[in-house]
Amino acid sequence: MFKIFESLVDPYTDYADDNTPPTTLWQFFFAYSQPFIRVFVLAAIMSIVVAAIEVGLIYYLGRTVDLLEKSPTKLWEDHGTEIIFVALFVLFVRPFLQMLNVLLLNNSILPNFGTLIRWRAHKHVLRQSVGWFENDFAGRIANRIMQTPPAAGEVVFQVFDAISFSIAYLIGAAVLLSLADPRLLLPMVIWFVLYAFLIAWTVKRVGPASHAASDARSSVTGRVVDAYSNIHSVKMFAHHNLELDYAKEAIDHTRDTFMAEMRLYTIMDVILVALNGFLIVGVVGWAVVLWAQGVASVGVVAAATALTLRLNAMTGWIMWALTTFFRQLGVVAEGMETIAQPIKLVDVPNAKPLRLEKGSLTLHSLTHHYGRKSGGLNSINSFIQSGEKVGLIGRSGAGKSTLVKLLLRFYDPDSGRIEIDGQDIANVTQDSLRLNIGMVQQDSSLLHRSVRANILYGRPDANEEDIIEAAKQARAHDFILDLVDPQGRTGYDAQVGERGIKLSGGQRQRVTLARVILKNAPILVLDEATSALDSEVEDAIQDTLYQMMEGKTVIAIAHRLSTIAAMDRILVLDNGKIVEDGPHSALLQNKGLYAELWNRQSGGFLTTGAVE
Repeated sequence: MFKIFESLVDPYTDYADDNTPPTTLWQFFFAYSQPFIRVFVLAAIMSIVVAAIEVGLIYYLGRTVDLLEKSPTKLWEDHGTEIIFVALFVLFVRPFLQMLNVLLLNNSILPNFGTLIRWRAHKHVLRQSVGWFENDFAGRIANRIMQTPPAAGEVVFQVFDAISFSIAYLIGAAVLLSLADPRLLLPMVIWFVLYAFLIAWTVKRVGPASHAASDARSSVTGRVVDAYSNIHSVKMFAHHNLELDYAKEAIDHTRDTFMAEMRLYTIMDVILVALNGFLIVGVVGWAVVLWAQGVASVGVVAAATALTLRLNAMTGWIMWALTTFFRQLGVVAEGMETIAQPIKLVDVPNAKPLRLEKGSLTLHSLTHHYGRKSGGLNSINSFIQSGEKVGLIGRSGAGKSTLVKLLLRFYDPDSGRIEIDGQDIANVTQDSLRLNIGMVQQDSSLLHRSVRANILYGRPDANEEDIIEAAKQARAHDFILDLVDPQGRTGYDAQVGERGIKLSGGQRQRVTLARVILKNAPILVLDEATSALDSEVEDAIQDTLYQMMEGKTVIAIAHRLSTIAAMDRILVLDNGKIVEDGPHSALLQNKGLYAELWNRQSGGFLTTGAVE
């Protein structure tokens, strides 16, 4: 039974990726609800049926009271079959219908709707550019990915569990009272108008208050995750109190926003109790007056009493459901600030995979300033032949990293273009571009997975022999075999921790090298590839790097100029321009910036402030 209802909707069903998702709440829900339309219709019908049954039971309570005026024998003779039918309905049919209603809500909608939103939101966010991620906290992004789906699920749940049920129940109650005596509707209508005003007043304030509280909670998460992610710096500088104060500021703000939200509920509860008192006295009192006048029966008084007491119990639940509904809408709206942002760096329509034949690179008037007037690159031109090894140096801010980011298309240039084998990289698919470029970064962070999984990231279809061979070439195999994690996993199965924190800097760099060796891409970018290695290991790794470079087009960034002195050419960047271009010996003879940087080195390194 459970499996049938749990399988009514596939949360991973195919859908068309949208680079510009809906920006309003209702469009957002409509877009994500398409696979659930049939289930939503069934849930709405069942909610109305359940409400009708509840009102019908109250009606029958009044009828039963009136029937009790007869003698037991007469009652059984005249209404025995009816009573048995109602009893069987209450014992078997009502639980069955209630079960269907609950199964649709709890087993078809709630698990799958949240899963669908979380899956699609994560898929959408992963397609965002690197620059997009650099402008936000990873913790806040993750928090919104996690809190938006359950909030959206709660919104849908309240629609069918409370809102549609309560509307159907109120309509049924009005019909029931009007059938007994239309005058009984008067106090109920007055109460409903006042109740509607209270709902409107509360809802108008709960939405913004909930949005503010949700945003404040995300800020706390972002600050806490920031501290945990940089725990080494926190400990190294002994800034525990500074981090506590930084977090306390956000926590205090969260407390203030939550208190403001709770004040609304307190006011709502107090007013609601007063309104319900009017409802009970008005409807029941009026029914008693009608009974005293001989207009209404005792059953009508009993039904009116049961109905108002039931409404009294329900109104708090309905109000709470409505405020929960709008509070969770606020959470969803806050989450949409992240998961509904358009993707700006996209493949052009009908983009083709990169056809890499030789691996030559051409830079045509390449300019990029990160949205500013200065910094980055300023109209650079260069041609790198297939198989050529080019070093890239320059002072801090010269544009070296910008050039690499543009090559990988983490950003689009402000103007100009990069061509690979004559193909503008803006016109090929991003995945095909990056699959043909292998990069070893200065920041050798790893995924919080096993060593094997991290190396296999370079080429997921590689076999175990390929993985081990790549690790051996990176001089990583021996230390990998000695690894043991806290769960007792050893060797290639050992987990490396968040960002590879359980490994030393040199070990992380060697695992990163193994990953790129396994990828074996025809274009190779080295950004301080040996910066975290000691001299002995670096000497051994240099041989591996030279082997990796064979037959590949290489761009190597290095602070240690001696590591790129043997390159075919060296491009010297300064203030976003290529100021020198040539082999090591020729650049030294020019006595320009390269010669100056070379002479300023001590032990093979550029002095402070001389590099990016």
